[in-house]
Amino acid sequence: MSLRVAVIGGGAAGFFAAISAKSHHPEAEVVLYERSTKPLAKVKVSGGGRCNVTHACFQPSQLVGFYPRGSKQLRKAFGTFHTTHTVDWFESRGVKLKTESDGRMFPITDSSQTVIDCLMGELRKLRIPLNIKSPVSNIKNVDNGFRLSIGDQSVFVHKVIVASGGSPKRSGLAWLEALGHPIVDPVPSLFTFNMPGEPIRELMGLSAPEATVHIQGSKLRSTGPLLITHWGMSGPAILKLSAFGARDLADRNYQFKAQVQWVTGHKENDLLELIVEQQEQHPKQKLFSRPVVELPKRLWHFLLEKVELSAATTWGELGRKGRNRLINVLLNDVYTVSGKTTFKEEFVTCGGVSWEQVAPQTLQSKVLPGLYFAGEVLDVDGVTGGFNFQAAWTTGFIAGQLKD
Repeated sequence: MSLRVAVIGGGAAGFFAAISAKSHHPEAEVVLYERSTKPLAKVKVSGGGRCNVTHACFQPSQLVGFYPRGSKQLRKAFGTFHTTHTVDWFESRGVKLKTESDGRMFPITDSSQTVIDCLMGELRKLRIPLNIKSPVSNIKNVDNGFRLSIGDQSVFVHKVIVASGGSPKRSGLAWLEALGHPIVDPVPSLFTFNMPGEPIRELMGLSAPEATVHIQGSKLRSTGPLLITHWGMSGPAILKLSAFGARDLADRNYQFKAQVQWVTGHKENDLLELIVEQQEQHPKQKLFSRPVVELPKRLWHFLLEKVELSAATTWGELGRKGRNRLINVLLNDVYTVSGKTTFKEEFVTCGGVSWEQVAPQTLQSKVLPGLYFAGEVLDVDGVTGGFNFQAAWTTGFIAGQLKD
């Protein structure tokens, strides 16, 4: 009997694992099972429908810094397959990629369908069957392999690659826990902050070019562009914070205070000098019309009003108390967060199958030889910007090698 391989999960990691398995073992019978009717659904919607394939970070030692969980294990995995390999793999199959100013890499077509067509095309070329509406409810270890329960059918295979994606609840991973694999309780990662009682929401759509956000009562801090939304705050600074603080913020039940420094790189003395210079050189100009720092005008006006500095106040009229209030709101502005919202269509979890019983060099189970894992079903996740897809390509490729 030829080698029979089952890949569970028709997402990015599952497709890449199936393609890798067939490429490394041409004689094998590889079958891909997807529980829904829509394989590659996350690829379809990612990046606003453009598919953020990866990120232009080509040094594995730097790349691991973008993964709050799984970075130690990915360091070894990236030694086998990293960003350069991803770019080469897609471009050798006709999917040319471009790099945007923030490092995100997209197909030059700006369409996720280009990536989907490529992956589907590889499946057809390698003659890998894709079985949709085929949920795997149980894996049983038997002599020389595994028996899978798929609907009312029982299928025997020699090797299994689990790439079923993240689960919002621990119960969704119970079938893997039953095999002897410890599970790290899943909690959401990559989410935006809800601020239902904060007037700043009226500035929705406005973006601050570089802000530093700190979660009060913790060491969590992040710097980057900050976007104000109709529900609160988003943007790279917030999303990175939500990823690295996923478990901490879950423990707080998403109730906390976020401290915002709107002028990253400036200290109190720096701002004091700028204000004094403004007062000396432009004493008759109004605060509203002449910002002391580079901020969007609407945000500048909002902050002035927040510290009760009126539109009619001139720089010459700004006294010591006014200066202190202005400096404080620029450096230590505080907002009450009460809840979270999933970032766009992206759903990423912190948690999953623990690395404790998974070999990072091969992604094979230490409990059951012949069982492999790939993608977000593992306790691995990255910040936004193409890093989660890179982890999917990397782990899928390595799992598909089927190495012992």
